[in-house]
Amino acid sequence: MLPAVNAHQQSIHLRPRLLYACVADFDNVETLQLVTHGLQRFVYYEVNPMTRARQFFGAVGWIVFVYIMAGLAAFGSADAPQIYAEFTLASWAPPATVFGPVWTLLYTMMAFSAWLIWRDHGFAIAQNWFLLFFVQLVTNVFWSWFFFAWLSGFYAFVNILTLIVLLSVTIVLAWRFNRLASMLLVPYFLWVAFATALNFSVWQLNPAMLG
Repeated sequence: MLPAVNAHQQSIHLRPRLLYACVADFDNVETLQLVTHGLQRFVYYEVNPMTRARQFFGAVGWIVFVYIMAGLAAFGSADAPQIYAEFTLASWAPPATVFGPVWTLLYTMMAFSAWLIWRDHGFAIAQNWFLLFFVQLVTNVFWSWFFFAWLSGFYAFVNILTLIVLLSVTIVLAWRFNRLASMLLVPYFLWVAFATALNFSVWQLNPAMLG
């Protein structure tokens, strides 16, 4: 005996087919992609209604996840204040007390950015973006270990250059899903660009410590 299917379930399965049939004859590829993306969002919300409670707990989950990654980075840079104080620094290098508050703000903005895209599209539709977001976050964590735990100026510099590339692509792709989410990552990009210059400067000024 076949299970009963209610009208709402039928509408979820039939409406996408009808919409796909309507857009199948589009000659403009960009228009087709736009309509298809809208269709995917429509189906996602039909199957997975985004209630306020789900949005709230989703936001909490993203903050917890990103802060856990931040904690891994902080663990690798546990001795950063003492090590940073021993470096010969350029005149434009900021004091050590600046880094903690700045990174706390940036990690919070990262979490909110990811939450916005998750809220609007879910993992299935934006899975490539979330994969890229995770990879750049892991790369971010490893920089602290390369620079402060393992005292490798070269590998830290290669790492942060890689992070710049990954972050650039992450911001560009985020724009397609949620423009606010993309813009929330721009301060992070600017800070990493500054940190890249600082990484190179400290490495060059302290070859004995950062071999």
